[in-house]
Amino acid sequence: MSTSRRAFRNGTSSEAIVAGRMHPLWTRRELLRNASNGFGLVALSALLGERANAADVTVPRPHFAPRAKNVIFCFMDGGVSHVDSFDPKPALEKLDNQPVGDVKNPTANVGRKWLKSPWTFRQRGESGIPVSDLFPHIAACVDDLAVIRSMQADLPLHSTGVLFLHTGSNNAGRPSLGSWVNYGLGRENENLPGFVVLSFGVIPCGGMETYSSGFLPASHQATHLMAEGTPIDNVVPADRDSRVQRAKLDFLRNRDLAFSQRLGGDDAVESAIRNYELAYRMQSLVPDVLDLSQETAATHKLYGIDSPVDSQRLYGTQCLRARRLIESGVRFVEVTCPPGASNGTWDQHGDLKNGHEKNARDTDQAIAALITDLKARGLFDETLIVWAGEFGRTPHSSGRDGRDHHPEGFSVWLAGGGVKGGTIYGATDEQGMFAVENIVTMHDLHATILHLLGLNHERLTFHFSGRDMRLTDVHGRVIHDIIA
Repeated sequence: MSTSRRAFRNGTSSEAIVAGRMHPLWTRRELLRNASNGFGLVALSALLGERANAADVTVPRPHFAPRAKNVIFCFMDGGVSHVDSFDPKPALEKLDNQPVGDVKNPTANVGRKWLKSPWTFRQRGESGIPVSDLFPHIAACVDDLAVIRSMQADLPLHSTGVLFLHTGSNNAGRPSLGSWVNYGLGRENENLPGFVVLSFGVIPCGGMETYSSGFLPASHQATHLMAEGTPIDNVVPADRDSRVQRAKLDFLRNRDLAFSQRLGGDDAVESAIRNYELAYRMQSLVPDVLDLSQETAATHKLYGIDSPVDSQRLYGTQCLRARRLIESGVRFVEVTCPPGASNGTWDQHGDLKNGHEKNARDTDQAIAALITDLKARGLFDETLIVWAGEFGRTPHSSGRDGRDHHPEGFSVWLAGGGVKGGTIYGATDEQGMFAVENIVTMHDLHATILHLLGLNHERLTFHFSGRDMRLTDVHGRVIHDIIA
């Protein structure tokens, strides 16, 4: 990365005062072109373990004191119904099975009827926050949650919704939230990737662009680890003699460096070199980090890994892996849901009761265990947990057992590092149709996540395509009311 790009991230000028005059600093490419043996120094840097940030020669630092160091993002793909989980609507009990009528868009509501929740809401914890019976384990942790009931997204489409949640844009090509976090803060552990997605092998509706580094250096894209079997291909080296593998890697690196030099320096080639080095170092650490046999039987039981239900066991495995990865220095971990409906696990247009109950059984115990376990290990206050899907679901239905896409008002929650637990922020209207109080956009959510990590969303920028790009574009405000 050039010095000018580094300056954009830190919010400083790209020039320095030298001997009383202003002189532009050399970019890395200029330095390598003009300094003899420049590429030898780059190779030496790689061999010394890339102690600098993967995309820079300096270690990035937060803009101000962070409240959290790491993020675990529990992605609820498909859209959890807010009126069946964290936003009770007694009015739906009275309106149940009655025609929706004129609610801003009468044409779209022809033949639709209000649908009450099949689950009972109860006030939980000392805070008294209502949570439905869908989530009995998370309900026991409600005093640690800040529930946002007034989220809004742009479009009722899974593909754009998933991209918007992850990248702040409805269109492909922008960096994912995890990529921005790593660009802003750098890796904590030089032997592990900074951004990991724990996957069940299902590509989300937004496509692999959901986890892309976009226009940021490729070293910031996600590393995918599988739920079962070998977590990542070739993590066990084919060459039994480590010297042989090292010689092959050195040969490949030298060829790539020569190619990059002929191009005048190229981010993609240089990122590939760094990624090869990282993959080499991961071979010694990833198997150990993901070895759950090191955990006690009580911990396995806490996460539900002893469950006879495969989907519940595997989700518990992923949540425990997330804790171990964070504990080992991975900056951002996303946990995906076990496969369910074709357009997302929680996408119950029909069979709402059975579908949502299965998904809740799969995820509820493990997420609550994650909160409990992080607390026991002293990691909760420095780890931000984000629970969110791309939108909610309609309070009405075309049948009697399903809900459709609903971006106009829905719920997400945050917990952990810097979050004010036992908090409700915002509200939807009486039926749960529209966010009407303290409306929160995706840009607001992203700005708040970055703020808790010590990053100013307006200063975290990357110069691309003629302007300073950022995760929140030209929008976003920090939701200070949910910060402790």
